[in-house]
Amino acid sequence: MGNTFGHLFRITTFGESHGGGVGVIIDGCPPRLEISIDEIQFELDRRRPGQSKITTPRKEADQCEVLSGLFEGKTLGTPIAILVRNKDTRPQDYSEMAHTYRPSHADATYDAKYGIRNWQGGGRSSARETIGRVAAGAIAKKILKQAGVEIIGYVKRIKDLEGAVNPDTVTLEQVESNIVRCPDADCAERMIDLIEQIGRQGDSIGGVVECVARGVPAGLGMPVFDKLEADLAKGVMSLPASKGFEIGSGFAGTLLTGSEHNDEFYTDEQGQIRTVTNRSGGVQGGISNSENILIRVAFKPTATIRKEQRTVTTDGTETVLAAKGRHDPCVLPRAVPMVEAMMAIVLCDHLLRQRGQCGK
Repeated sequence: MGNTFGHLFRITTFGESHGGGVGVIIDGCPPRLEISIDEIQFELDRRRPGQSKITTPRKEADQCEVLSGLFEGKTLGTPIAILVRNKDTRPQDYSEMAHTYRPSHADATYDAKYGIRNWQGGGRSSARETIGRVAAGAIAKKILKQAGVEIIGYVKRIKDLEGAVNPDTVTLEQVESNIVRCPDADCAERMIDLIEQIGRQGDSIGGVVECVARGVPAGLGMPVFDKLEADLAKGVMSLPASKGFEIGSGFAGTLLTGSEHNDEFYTDEQGQIRTVTNRSGGVQGGISNSENILIRVAFKPTATIRKEQRTVTTDGTETVLAAKGRHDPCVLPRAVPMVEAMMAIVLCDHLLRQRGQCGK
């Protein structure tokens, strides 16, 4: 019912933001993969709340518990269950939201669909659900690393501040060198100042995360309905607050002619077929072409803000709401590991599918 993603590498997430915990069940992971809890925890630490002055002050260590599927540091080939227990819950902060809908949040639509919802925080629609995705992404990254694939995400833009980043050379160390996760140090400082300013006003802002996958072999993608870019789009657009997806030249490519946009071919010194440019973003005809895969994901401003806004109650009565609780003034810094995780899960799934169908 919409909680499972993937084909051969399949994940199912569970839990609500203020329930007992959140987590994931991963099925289809190959056996004998060496993976440590520390590797999974590293990714969760990049996603956790309370990590800096520009994120939600909710204090969660997000310590993961691996309940099954690992033995002596290796995967068994059986389902891997990972749980993170919620500790710093304050459901009383959300009592007003039991009967009042937050503008642009999932409150009204969840009621419309199910007739019931967990109003404590975001419930199932909370970004806390992504803990399971990030944990699964850590395992997917390890599988991809064995195939020579590296995934690096970073904040490209906050509101109208855009960093200058070279996706072909950017490193994890550069991304993690500041709390906003923009490798452009000068722009990062301006981004941090802007987020703090907006947060003090009780408001929020959005932006764009860019993510590159380097070393992806040619041949990944399953036409016609499971084209690689289509699955990447579905993966990242299922993230909370995501509102747009681009690959390669994206919408800017519509401003070019065919002769300007086409990626011409050549043969490199190793005899490999390459492209002179990469406006396709590493995918042509729904199949990877061995060039870097470059995607961008737009995230809206956080919906829950402290400023007063017009809204209605569950019975349709008009009212005004200034939301309480603890929320990110900008989701972008914590969204970076989420985008990386979904990209890793999609590429891992297609890598296993390619091996299963074509033997390579």
